[in-house]
Amino acid sequence: MATCAIVGINWGDEGKGRMVDLISNDYDVVVRYQGGNNAGHTVVNEYGKFALNLIPSGIFRRNVLNILGTGTVVDLEHLCGEISRLQQAGIHISAENLKISDRAMIVFPFHREQDVLEEARLADKKYGSTKRGIAPVYGDKYQKKGVHVGELLFPDKLKAHVANILEWKNLTIHNVYGAEPIRLDTILDWLIQFGEPLIPHIADTGGLLRKASADGKNILFEAQLGALRDIDYGIYPYTSSSSPLAAYAPIGSGAPGLKIDSVIGVVKAYSTCVGEGPFVVEWFGPEAEKLREAGGEYGAATGRPRRVGPLDLVATRYGVDVQGATGIALTKIDVLSYLDEIPVCTGYEIDGQIVTDFPFHSRLDEAKPVFKTVPGWKQDISGIRDYTALPAAARNYVELIEQEIGCPITYISVGPGREEIILR
Repeated sequence: MATCAIVGINWGDEGKGRMVDLISNDYDVVVRYQGGNNAGHTVVNEYGKFALNLIPSGIFRRNVLNILGTGTVVDLEHLCGEISRLQQAGIHISAENLKISDRAMIVFPFHREQDVLEEARLADKKYGSTKRGIAPVYGDKYQKKGVHVGELLFPDKLKAHVANILEWKNLTIHNVYGAEPIRLDTILDWLIQFGEPLIPHIADTGGLLRKASADGKNILFEAQLGALRDIDYGIYPYTSSSSPLAAYAPIGSGAPGLKIDSVIGVVKAYSTCVGEGPFVVEWFGPEAEKLREAGGEYGAATGRPRRVGPLDLVATRYGVDVQGATGIALTKIDVLSYLDEIPVCTGYEIDGQIVTDFPFHSRLDEAKPVFKTVPGWKQDISGIRDYTALPAAARNYVELIEQEIGCPITYISVGPGREEIILR
Protein backbone atom coordinates (compact mmCIF):
# COMPACT_ATOMS: atom_id res chain seq x y z
CA MET A 1 0.00 0.00 0.00
CA ALA A 2 1.19 3.54 -0.83
CA THR A 3 -0.33 6.87 0.13
CA CYS A 4 0.52 10.20 -1.45
CA ALA A 5 -0.83 13.76 -1.16
CA ILE A 6 -0.73 16.21 -4.07
CA VAL A 7 -0.82 19.72 -2.68
CA GLY A 8 -0.32 23.34 -3.69
CA ILE A 9 2.79 25.13 -2.48
CA ASN A 10 1.76 28.73 -3.17
CA TRP A 11 -1.58 30.52 -3.68
CA GLY A 12 -3.33 27.72 -5.55
CA ASP A 13 -3.84 27.27 -9.31
CA GLU A 14 -0.44 25.56 -9.55
CA GLY A 15 -1.62 22.60 -11.63
CA LYS A 16 -2.60 20.00 -9.03
CA GLY A 17 -5.41 18.58 -11.18
CA ARG A 18 -3.09 17.78 -14.08
CA MET A 19 -0.73 15.99 -11.68
CA VAL A 20 -3.53 13.95 -10.09
CA ASP A 21 -4.78 13.03 -13.56
CA LEU A 22 -1.24 12.02 -14.54
CA ILE A 23 -0.36 9.73 -11.64
CA SER A 24 -3.83 8.50 -10.63
CA ASN A 25 -3.38 5.48 -12.87
CA ASP A 26 -1.01 4.15 -10.19
CA TYR A 27 -3.63 4.54 -7.45
CA ASP A 28 -6.84 2.74 -6.54
CA VAL A 29 -8.50 5.63 -4.69
CA VAL A 30 -8.38 9.42 -5.16
CA VAL A 31 -9.77 11.57 -2.33
CA ARG A 32 -10.60 15.29 -2.25
CA TYR A 33 -10.26 16.08 1.44
CA GLN A 34 -11.21 19.76 1.86
CA GLY A 35 -12.84 22.74 0.18
CA GLY A 36 -15.76 22.89 -2.19
CA ASN A 37 -16.61 24.09 -5.66
CA ASN A 38 -14.40 27.13 -5.19
CA ALA A 39 -11.65 24.89 -6.55
CA GLY A 40 -10.82 24.80 -10.24
CA HIS A 41 -8.63 21.90 -11.33
CA THR A 42 -7.92 22.03 -15.05
CA VAL A 43 -7.28 18.67 -16.70
CA VAL A 44 -6.38 18.03 -20.34
CA ASN A 45 -6.41 14.43 -21.58
CA GLU A 46 -7.79 12.23 -24.37
CA TYR A 47 -11.36 13.17 -23.40
CA GLY A 48 -10.77 16.92 -23.81
CA LYS A 49 -10.20 19.88 -21.51
CA PHE A 50 -12.08 20.04 -18.23
CA ALA A 51 -12.31 22.38 -15.24
CA LEU A 52 -13.23 20.23 -12.23
CA ASN A 53 -14.63 22.01 -9.20
CA LEU A 54 -15.75 19.26 -6.83
CA ILE A 55 -15.16 15.91 -8.47
CA PRO A 56 -11.67 14.45 -7.85
CA SER A 57 -9.30 14.51 -10.81
CA GLY A 58 -9.03 10.72 -10.81
CA ILE A 59 -12.49 10.48 -12.38
CA PHE A 60 -10.99 9.96 -15.86
CA ARG A 61 -9.46 6.61 -14.83
CA ARG A 62 -12.04 3.81 -15.03
CA ASN A 63 -10.31 1.72 -12.35
CA VAL A 64 -10.17 4.48 -9.72
CA LEU A 65 -12.60 5.06 -6.84
CA ASN A 66 -13.11 8.82 -6.33
CA ILE A 67 -14.17 10.18 -2.94
CA LEU A 68 -15.38 13.53 -1.67
CA GLY A 69 -14.16 13.30 1.91
CA THR A 70 -15.45 14.39 5.29
CA GLY A 71 -13.60 17.72 5.14
CA THR A 72 -15.27 18.84 1.91
CA VAL A 73 -18.35 21.04 1.55
CA VAL A 74 -20.75 20.02 -1.20
CA ASP A 75 -23.08 22.24 -3.19
CA LEU A 76 -25.57 19.57 -4.30
CA GLU A 77 -26.81 21.63 -7.23
CA HIS A 78 -23.32 22.28 -8.52
CA LEU A 79 -22.28 18.66 -8.11
CA CYS A 80 -25.30 17.40 -10.05
CA GLY A 81 -24.43 19.81 -12.86
CA GLU A 82 -20.77 18.80 -12.84
CA ILE A 83 -21.65 15.10 -13.02
CA SER A 84 -24.03 15.77 -15.91
CA ARG A 85 -21.45 17.79 -17.88
CA LEU A 86 -18.80 15.12 -17.49
CA GLN A 87 -21.19 12.32 -18.43
CA GLN A 88 -22.20 14.22 -21.56
CA ALA A 89 -18.50 14.34 -22.47
CA GLY A 90 -18.33 10.55 -22.23
CA ILE A 91 -16.86 10.24 -18.73
CA HIS A 92 -18.17 7.28 -16.75
CA ILE A 93 -19.59 8.38 -13.39
CA SER A 94 -21.71 6.11 -11.23
CA ALA A 95 -22.34 5.26 -7.59
CA GLU A 96 -19.53 2.74 -7.96
CA ASN A 97 -16.72 5.16 -8.83
CA LEU A 98 -17.85 8.36 -7.05
CA LYS A 99 -18.60 8.39 -3.33
CA ILE A 100 -19.57 11.31 -1.09
CA SER A 101 -18.82 11.22 2.62
CA ASP A 102 -21.94 11.11 4.76
CA ARG A 103 -20.12 13.57 7.03
CA ALA A 104 -19.35 16.17 4.33
CA MET A 105 -21.28 19.43 4.78
CA ILE A 106 -24.01 20.64 2.44
CA VAL A 107 -23.59 24.08 0.87
CA PHE A 108 -27.09 25.58 0.63
CA PRO A 109 -28.29 28.41 -1.63
CA PHE A 110 -28.47 30.64 1.45
CA HIS A 111 -24.72 30.14 1.99
CA ARG A 112 -24.07 31.49 -1.50
CA GLU A 113 -26.42 34.40 -0.84
CA GLN A 114 -24.74 35.19 2.47
CA ASP A 115 -21.34 35.12 0.77
CA VAL A 116 -22.46 37.67 -1.83
CA LEU A 117 -24.11 39.90 0.78
CA GLU A 118 -21.01 39.93 2.99
CA GLU A 119 -18.61 40.71 0.12
CA ALA A 120 -20.90 43.60 -0.84
CA ARG A 121 -20.90 44.85 2.76
CA LEU A 122 -17.10 44.68 2.91
CA ALA A 123 -16.84 46.73 -0.30
CA ASP A 124 -13.18 47.74 -0.80
CA LYS A 125 -12.15 45.64 2.22
CA LYS A 126 -13.39 42.37 0.71
CA TYR A 127 -11.36 39.17 0.98
CA GLY A 128 -11.78 38.09 -2.64
CA SER A 129 -14.35 35.36 -2.09
CA THR A 130 -15.44 33.16 -5.01
CA LYS A 131 -19.00 33.79 -3.73
CA ARG A 132 -19.69 30.06 -3.74
CA GLY A 133 -20.77 30.03 -0.07
CA ILE A 134 -17.61 28.40 1.23
CA ALA A 135 -16.80 30.69 4.17
CA PRO A 136 -20.41 30.77 5.42
CA VAL A 137 -20.78 26.97 5.34
CA TYR A 138 -17.49 26.38 7.16
CA GLY A 139 -18.54 29.04 9.67
CA ASP A 140 -21.81 27.20 10.21
CA LYS A 141 -19.94 23.90 10.57
CA TYR A 142 -17.88 25.22 13.45
CA GLN A 143 -20.92 26.86 15.03
CA LYS A 144 -22.58 23.42 14.86
CA LYS A 145 -25.26 24.76 12.53
CA GLY A 146 -24.34 22.67 9.49
CA VAL A 147 -26.14 19.84 7.73
CA HIS A 148 -24.31 16.63 6.79
CA VAL A 149 -24.81 15.03 3.38
CA GLY A 150 -25.76 11.82 5.19
CA GLU A 151 -28.87 13.50 6.58
CA LEU A 152 -30.37 13.18 3.10
CA LEU A 153 -30.95 9.54 4.02
CA PHE A 154 -33.33 10.58 6.83
CA PRO A 155 -35.80 13.05 5.24
CA ASP A 156 -38.12 13.52 8.23
CA LYS A 157 -35.26 14.36 10.58
CA LEU A 158 -33.65 16.48 7.87
CA LYS A 159 -36.78 18.62 7.49
CA ALA A 160 -36.89 19.38 11.21
CA HIS A 161 -33.17 20.12 11.30
CA VAL A 162 -33.32 22.50 8.33
CA ALA A 163 -36.33 24.29 9.82
CA ASN A 164 -34.40 24.97 13.03
CA ILE A 165 -31.36 26.19 11.10
CA LEU A 166 -33.43 28.55 8.93
CA GLU A 167 -34.96 30.15 11.99
CA TRP A 168 -31.42 31.02 13.09
CA LYS A 169 -30.04 31.80 9.62
CA ASN A 170 -32.78 34.31 8.83
CA LEU A 171 -31.65 36.39 11.79
CA THR A 172 -28.59 37.15 9.68
CA ILE A 173 -29.98 37.09 6.15
CA HIS A 174 -33.07 39.18 6.91
CA ASN A 175 -32.34 41.17 10.06
CA VAL A 176 -28.65 41.98 9.43
CA TYR A 177 -28.40 42.19 5.63
CA GLY A 178 -32.00 43.18 4.96
CA ALA A 179 -32.55 40.47 2.36
CA GLU A 180 -35.74 38.47 1.94
CA PRO A 181 -36.12 35.66 4.51
CA ILE A 182 -35.35 32.16 3.26
CA ARG A 183 -38.43 29.96 2.93
CA LEU A 184 -38.38 26.43 4.25
CA ASP A 185 -40.39 25.03 1.34
CA THR A 186 -37.91 26.52 -1.14
CA ILE A 187 -34.98 24.81 0.57
CA LEU A 188 -36.82 21.51 0.90
CA ASP A 189 -37.68 21.56 -2.81
CA TRP A 190 -34.01 22.26 -3.57
CA LEU A 191 -32.94 19.30 -1.41
CA ILE A 192 -35.35 16.98 -3.22
CA GLN A 193 -34.32 18.16 -6.68
CA PHE A 194 -30.56 18.00 -6.18
CA GLY A 195 -30.16 15.76 -3.13
CA GLU A 196 -32.15 12.71 -4.18
CA PRO A 197 -30.06 11.98 -7.32
CA LEU A 198 -26.93 11.90 -5.14
CA ILE A 199 -28.24 9.51 -2.49
CA PRO A 200 -26.71 6.41 -4.16
CA HIS A 201 -23.27 8.06 -3.90
CA ILE A 202 -23.44 8.68 -0.12
CA ALA A 203 -21.16 6.43 1.92
CA ASP A 204 -19.13 6.05 5.08
CA THR A 205 -15.89 7.05 3.39
CA GLY A 206 -13.89 6.33 6.53
CA GLY A 207 -14.96 2.71 6.34
CA LEU A 208 -14.17 2.55 2.63
CA LEU A 209 -10.71 4.01 3.15
CA ARG A 210 -9.87 1.79 6.12
CA LYS A 211 -10.85 -1.27 4.08
CA ALA A 212 -8.83 -0.03 1.09
CA SER A 213 -5.84 0.42 3.37
CA ALA A 214 -6.27 -3.03 4.90
CA ASP A 215 -6.52 -4.52 1.39
CA GLY A 216 -3.21 -2.89 0.39
CA LYS A 217 -4.78 -0.38 -2.00
CA ASN A 218 -2.90 2.77 -3.05
CA ILE A 219 -4.55 6.03 -1.96
CA LEU A 220 -3.98 9.48 -3.45
CA PHE A 221 -5.11 12.63 -1.61
CA GLU A 222 -5.99 15.69 -3.71
CA ALA A 223 -5.94 19.19 -2.20
CA GLN A 224 -7.44 22.39 -3.54
CA LEU A 225 -5.72 25.79 -3.36
CA GLY A 226 -2.26 26.11 -1.80
CA ALA A 227 -0.36 26.58 1.43
CA LEU A 228 -0.69 30.37 1.40
CA ARG A 229 -4.49 30.00 1.41
CA ASP A 230 -4.52 27.73 4.47
CA ILE A 231 -6.82 28.98 7.23
CA ASP A 232 -4.09 28.62 9.90
CA TYR A 233 -0.80 29.08 8.03
CA GLY A 234 -1.81 31.24 5.07
CA ILE A 235 -1.97 35.01 4.53
CA TYR A 236 -4.95 35.41 6.87
CA PRO A 237 -7.66 36.66 6.38
CA TYR A 238 -7.09 36.31 2.60
CA THR A 239 -7.33 32.56 2.84
CA SER A 240 -9.77 29.78 2.22
CA SER A 241 -11.82 28.49 5.15
CA SER A 242 -10.27 25.03 5.28
CA SER A 243 -6.84 23.43 5.40
CA PRO A 244 -5.22 22.45 2.09
CA LEU A 245 -2.16 21.14 3.95
CA ALA A 246 -1.05 17.54 3.45
CA ALA A 247 -1.16 17.02 7.22
CA TYR A 248 -4.94 17.48 7.11
CA ALA A 249 -5.47 14.93 4.31
CA PRO A 250 -6.22 11.87 6.48
CA ILE A 251 -8.56 13.87 8.72
CA GLY A 252 -10.43 15.42 5.80
CA SER A 253 -10.63 12.13 3.94
CA GLY A 254 -12.68 10.43 6.64
CA ALA A 255 -9.95 8.12 7.92
CA PRO A 256 -7.72 10.15 10.27
CA GLY A 257 -5.65 7.11 11.19
CA LEU A 258 -4.10 6.84 7.73
CA LYS A 259 -0.45 7.83 7.26
CA ILE A 260 0.98 9.71 4.27
CA ASP A 261 4.08 8.23 2.66
CA SER A 262 4.94 11.04 0.24
CA VAL A 263 3.88 14.60 -0.54
CA ILE A 264 4.14 16.00 -4.06
CA GLY A 265 4.12 19.79 -3.85
CA VAL A 266 3.05 21.53 -7.05
CA VAL A 267 4.85 24.79 -7.92
CA LYS A 268 4.20 26.92 -10.97
CA ALA A 269 7.33 28.18 -12.73
CA TYR A 270 6.13 31.74 -12.05
CA SER A 271 3.74 33.19 -9.48
CA THR A 272 -0.02 33.59 -9.84
CA CYS A 273 -2.71 34.61 -7.41
CA VAL A 274 -6.49 34.82 -7.63
CA GLY A 275 -8.28 37.06 -5.16
CA GLU A 276 -7.29 39.75 -2.72
CA GLY A 277 -4.43 40.13 -0.29
CA PRO A 278 -0.70 40.88 -0.40
CA PHE A 279 1.21 39.52 -3.41
CA VAL A 280 4.76 40.77 -3.10
CA VAL A 281 6.03 39.89 -6.60
CA GLU A 282 3.01 41.18 -8.55
CA TRP A 283 3.55 42.59 -12.02
CA PHE A 284 1.26 45.22 -13.57
CA GLY A 285 0.59 46.68 -17.01
CA PRO A 286 1.85 45.22 -20.31
CA GLU A 287 4.46 43.06 -18.56
CA ALA A 288 1.76 41.33 -16.52
CA GLU A 289 -0.66 41.06 -19.44
CA LYS A 290 1.95 39.35 -21.62
CA LEU A 291 2.64 36.72 -18.94
CA ARG A 292 -1.09 36.30 -18.23
CA GLU A 293 -1.84 35.71 -21.89
CA ALA A 294 1.12 33.37 -22.38
CA GLY A 295 0.00 31.21 -19.47
CA GLY A 296 -3.78 31.50 -19.95
CA GLU A 297 -4.01 32.78 -16.39
CA TYR A 298 -7.72 32.99 -15.71
CA GLY A 299 -9.35 31.24 -12.75
CA ALA A 300 -10.77 27.79 -13.63
CA ALA A 301 -13.56 28.17 -11.06
CA THR A 302 -14.34 31.87 -11.52
CA GLY A 303 -12.83 33.01 -14.84
CA ARG A 304 -11.20 35.91 -13.01
CA PRO A 305 -7.85 37.15 -14.41
CA ARG A 306 -5.11 35.90 -12.13
CA ARG A 307 -2.58 38.30 -10.70
CA VAL A 308 0.85 37.31 -12.00
CA GLY A 309 4.54 37.86 -11.34
CA PRO A 310 7.94 36.14 -11.21
CA LEU A 311 8.53 33.06 -9.10
CA ASP A 312 8.59 33.95 -5.40
CA LEU A 313 11.18 31.70 -3.77
CA VAL A 314 10.52 33.13 -0.30
CA ALA A 315 6.88 32.08 -0.42
CA THR A 316 7.76 28.80 -2.13
CA ARG A 317 10.26 27.79 0.56
CA TYR A 318 7.60 28.48 3.17
CA GLY A 319 5.04 26.41 1.27
CA VAL A 320 7.45 23.48 0.96
CA ASP A 321 8.05 23.59 4.71
CA VAL A 322 4.42 23.74 5.87
CA GLN A 323 3.35 21.11 3.34
CA GLY A 324 6.19 18.77 4.28
CA ALA A 325 6.86 18.22 0.57
CA THR A 326 9.06 15.25 -0.32
CA GLY A 327 9.14 16.10 -4.02
CA ILE A 328 8.12 18.93 -6.36
CA ALA A 329 6.20 19.03 -9.61
CA LEU A 330 7.22 22.20 -11.47
CA THR A 331 4.48 23.21 -13.91
CA LYS A 332 4.19 25.61 -16.86
CA ILE A 333 7.90 26.14 -17.35
CA ASP A 334 7.16 26.21 -21.10
CA VAL A 335 5.21 29.46 -20.62
CA LEU A 336 8.44 31.32 -19.80
CA SER A 337 10.00 30.49 -23.17
CA TYR A 338 9.16 33.94 -24.56
CA LEU A 339 11.38 35.78 -22.05
CA ASP A 340 14.95 36.91 -22.81
CA GLU A 341 15.67 37.07 -19.10
CA ILE A 342 13.74 35.56 -16.20
CA PRO A 343 13.56 37.30 -12.82
CA VAL A 344 13.12 35.30 -9.62
CA CYS A 345 12.43 36.72 -6.17
CA THR A 346 15.11 35.54 -3.72
CA GLY A 347 14.23 37.74 -0.74
CA TYR A 348 12.08 40.55 0.64
CA GLU A 349 13.25 43.97 1.79
CA ILE A 350 11.42 45.05 4.97
CA ASP A 351 12.51 48.18 6.88
CA GLY A 352 15.79 48.21 4.98
CA GLN A 353 16.61 44.61 5.91
CA ILE A 354 16.72 41.69 3.45
CA VAL A 355 14.79 38.68 4.74
CA THR A 356 14.63 35.24 3.16
CA ASP A 357 12.16 33.67 5.60
CA PHE A 358 8.47 34.23 4.90
CA PRO A 359 7.29 36.91 7.38
CA PHE A 360 4.14 37.07 9.50
CA HIS A 361 1.28 38.11 7.21
CA SER A 362 0.88 41.56 8.78
CA ARG A 363 4.30 42.54 7.40
CA LEU A 364 3.72 41.46 3.81
CA ASP A 365 2.30 44.85 2.78
CA GLU A 366 5.66 46.40 3.71
CA ALA A 367 7.74 43.86 1.78
CA LYS A 368 9.48 44.71 -1.47
CA PRO A 369 10.78 41.91 -3.70
CA VAL A 370 14.49 41.39 -4.22
CA PHE A 371 15.06 39.93 -7.68
CA LYS A 372 17.79 37.89 -9.30
CA THR A 373 17.73 37.65 -13.10
CA VAL A 374 18.74 34.52 -15.01
CA PRO A 375 19.01 33.95 -18.79
CA GLY A 376 15.98 32.65 -20.69
CA TRP A 377 16.10 29.88 -23.31
CA LYS A 378 13.97 31.45 -26.05
CA GLN A 379 12.82 28.23 -27.69
CA ASP A 380 9.79 25.95 -27.67
CA ILE A 381 10.36 23.16 -25.13
CA SER A 382 6.85 21.65 -25.17
CA GLY A 383 7.93 18.61 -27.20
CA ILE A 384 10.83 17.65 -24.91
CA ARG A 385 10.39 14.55 -22.70
CA ASP A 386 13.96 14.01 -21.50
CA TYR A 387 15.52 16.35 -18.94
CA THR A 388 18.95 16.31 -20.58
CA ALA A 389 17.35 17.54 -23.85
CA LEU A 390 16.18 20.78 -22.22
CA PRO A 391 18.21 23.88 -23.09
CA ALA A 392 20.98 24.54 -20.57
CA ALA A 393 19.27 27.76 -19.43
CA ALA A 394 16.06 25.85 -18.66
CA ARG A 395 17.98 23.21 -16.69
CA ASN A 396 19.79 25.95 -14.80
CA TYR A 397 16.43 27.53 -13.91
CA VAL A 398 15.10 24.21 -12.59
CA GLU A 399 18.25 23.56 -10.57
CA LEU A 400 18.28 27.09 -9.13
CA ILE A 401 14.73 26.58 -7.83
CA GLU A 402 15.61 23.15 -6.46
CA GLN A 403 18.64 24.50 -4.61
CA GLU A 404 16.75 27.50 -3.18
CA ILE A 405 13.75 25.53 -1.87
CA GLY A 406 15.69 22.50 -0.65
CA CYS A 407 13.40 19.91 -2.22
CA PRO A 408 13.96 17.71 -5.31
CA ILE A 409 12.03 18.55 -8.48
CA THR A 410 10.83 15.20 -9.80
CA TYR A 411 8.28 16.30 -12.43
CA ILE A 412 8.58 19.13 -14.95
CA SER A 413 5.47 20.04 -16.90
CA VAL A 414 6.10 21.46 -20.38
CA GLY A 415 2.45 21.66 -21.45
CA PRO A 416 -1.11 21.15 -20.21
CA GLY A 417 -1.63 17.68 -21.67
CA ARG A 418 -1.34 14.55 -19.56
CA GLU A 419 1.80 13.33 -21.36
CA GLU A 420 3.48 16.74 -21.69
CA ILE A 421 5.74 16.00 -18.76
CA ILE A 422 9.38 15.28 -18.01
CA LEU A 423 10.07 12.69 -15.31
CA ARG A 424 13.33 13.40 -13.56
